[in-house]
Amino acid sequence: MKKYFYFGENILGYAIPVLNEREARAAAGILLLPAISSFFLSYLTHDFRFTKLFVTVFMIDFFIRIVINPKYAPSMIIGRIFVGNQTPEYVGAVQKRFAWFLGFMLSVIMFLLIVVFEIMTPVKIVICLLCILLLFSETAFGICLGCILYQKIIGKQVQYCPGNSCEIKKKKSYTRITVVQFFVLAMFVAGIYFYTQQMVIPESNSIVSMKCASGKCGGR
Repeated sequence: MKKYFYFGENILGYAIPVLNEREARAAAGILLLPAISSFFLSYLTHDFRFTKLFVTVFMIDFFIRIVINPKYAPSMIIGRIFVGNQTPEYVGAVQKRFAWFLGFMLSVIMFLLIVVFEIMTPVKIVICLLCILLLFSETAFGICLGCILYQKIIGKQVQYCPGNSCEIKKKKSYTRITVVQFFVLAMFVAGIYFYTQQMVIPESNSIVSMKCASGKCGGR
């Protein structure tokens, strides 16, 4: 049974079991899309059927990761299909398991609230947004918030963090943002803000009209 039930790979040159961070990030991205979709679908339509399905799948996926083996979790399998031809980036398995355990516990709470008892409570929204935040931070930035929390709890430095972030002794930036870059970003955000202000519908005109393409407005 040890052939199937284990956590982390023993790779030559690494002192502890490790996992492929590229597969983990891909799996996080695969789960992120239905997580966002189910959240907005249930919020806008009050139809929780898709949310119930996603929460159940999410819980089973993370259970397989932490109890059986990450390599048999459906999201990890799909992630490996897409990044299998890329050079692996190995990270410590112990902090990853702790982070996934947190995700599993959140999914269990959501499963009880939504699937089992069907309780209407703001706690569901908070947990759902937290899960989306955790998935997004790992997918977009390669930041494992659960791994950071694990390091804070044990009170000592962990090994093999994504991008060698836990090996950095002093706070420093390898890619500093210049003044010009900051100005461009600020102008971009300001442009979006002012554009959205123009999109506010005036009270005197509740209908926003658009030009119709020729022959596509009922013969007008």
